[in-house]
Amino acid sequence: MAASTHEERFRELILPHLNSAFNLACWLTRDRQDAQDVVQEAMRRAFQFFAGFRGGDGRVWLLRIVRNAFYSWCQENSAQPKAAFDEDLHSLGDIDGAWPVRVHESPEELLMHKDCDRAVQAALAALPLEFREVVVMRELEELSYKEIAEIAGIPIGTVMSRLGRGRKLLAQRLGGAGRGE
Repeated sequence: MAASTHEERFRELILPHLNSAFNLACWLTRDRQDAQDVVQEAMRRAFQFFAGFRGGDGRVWLLRIVRNAFYSWCQENSAQPKAAFDEDLHSLGDIDGAWPVRVHESPEELLMHKDCDRAVQAALAALPLEFREVVVMRELEELSYKEIAEIAGIPIGTVMSRLGRGRKLLAQRLGGAGRGE
């Protein structure tokens, strides 16, 4: 395959998913700089091994590479993802498509929604990594259980179990455990 065709195919099939890659990396690393490093390495790997991409969903393929790059990065840096909630990282509008922008609301309603969004973001950021990654992929990236299983390299049943437990922990952190929220 000619280099220009290879690059064009890569641009067409993989680059449109760069925002999703960065979003996942942000939630995994909990640090914007580290997420940029992880995504840069993931994109390098994706381009390097793109000749082996046999079709299918480019987004799923790329997110699996991002996830693997994250775990490699953790091992290489002996790093554990940061536990503190980073308001700058997870503020409204920082991560493309993660939180809806509301229109036609009063300033009071906007502040209430922003506070609620921050509480949800903080609760999500505080989840253990194995639950956070499946909740992010399902709820924010809107991936199917099958796609998450493929990305994470785990059975669909494990995805469902982690998602259920992650949602339960999220509800507990938000104080809705006893109200069925």
